[in-house]
Formats: sequence, C-alpha cells, structure tokens
Amino acid sequence: MLTVIVDYESGNLHSAEKAFQRMAWETDAGEVVVTSDPELIRTADRILLPGDGAFPACRKALFDHRGVFEAMEEVVIKGGKPFLGICIGMQMMATRGLEYHETAGFDWIGGEVDKITPADAALKVPHMGWNDLVIDNPHPVFDGIKTGDHAYFVHSYHMKVTDPATLLAHVDYAGPITAIAGRDNMLGMQFHPEKSQKTGLRLIANFLNWKP
Repeated sequence: MLTVIVDYESGNLHSAEKAFQRMAWETDAGEVVVTSDPELIRTADRILLPGDGAFPACRKALFDHRGVFEAMEEVVIKGGKPFLGICIGMQMMATRGLEYHETAGFDWIGGEVDKITPADAALKVPHMGWNDLVIDNPHPVFDGIKTGDHAYFVHSYHMKVTDPATLLAHVDYAGPITAIAGRDNMLGMQFHPEKSQKTGLRLIANFLNWKP
C-alpha cells in the first residue's frame, strides 16, 4: 500500500511526512512518500494534499505543476481511492475560495471558503491554537475519537459546506468553524493532525486504514 503526500511547494511537509510515516509503520499501513511526480501519484492507494498560505497562491502552485492535479483527479475521482486534504488542502476541495478574490476550487465538496468573522469581536483572527472537536456526523475516521478531543488550528479562512451531511465535525470560535468535512472517499481537516498530538495521530492512523 502506498500513501502519497503531494508536494507542490506549499508549506513545510516535514512534520506531516514524519507523522504519517510513523503511523503507517505502527499500523502496518504500507509506505508513505512525498512526491510531485504525476506518474507516482497515479500509483497511490491513498493521497494526502497539505498546504499553507493563501488560497489563490496555493491553487496556482498546484496547477503550475503540470499533470499533478490531473493525476490526483484520476486516482481520487475516477479511481475512488481515499483522499485527505489538510488546511489549505481541505479548502481547495470547496467550490470556490473568497480570499483576496474569487478563485475556483476543485468543487469536490460543495461550499465556499470565506474569512472567519467571530460573533465576539474580542476573538482574534487568525484562529490559532487548540480547540475542542464536536462530532456532527459519524465516520470511520472517528474510531477512538470523541467530542471534546482537541486539535491544533492555524487559519484565517474557513470552509462553509453547502450540504450539512458533508460536515463531519466542527469547533466553536464564537460561531461554528468546519473542522472536518467529507463525502464518499474524500476527507478534509482544517486543523493540522500532525501537530495535534494523540488525537491527530489517531486520526492519521484511522485515515491510513480507512477503506471507503
């Protein structure tokens, strides 16, 4: 089994690579590699798309790597293999992003990415630090995870899903913030599981062993 972490020069992948490799070893989930090679991506059994920075810049960086998105789409949409987007990688699954200007997303999960506007003006943006997950819809990725377990967030924009069934978990930051979204063989996590200690490692292990 091969898990591919897609490298499109959007953020430091070292911590994600180490966390996924550790949990793959502990759960006998196969090999984890970082690559920007479309041909290697096409051989993947699972795909991880991370990302840090602004939505338009990350999308441009991804599509500037010729053939990378097409390979991902072939594996995920046509092949039905498990996919996980983290942070901006999750946001790009939406229909569109509204950071700086309207930018098309993958439209894999209906919704849009807009700026966080807490009802309490005293709360700062970006939303940074630990927050408690609230599980909204059951999913195999939540095996061993419960409402109240916490995860580490760093973001100023968040995904507003169109279909409530695709909202798997949220957090409260003077209003709901989508934490995990998903449908079919696709998942997105707004927080960084590789930085979320015990909860994050359990989520990573669950994803690596998930069979949609």
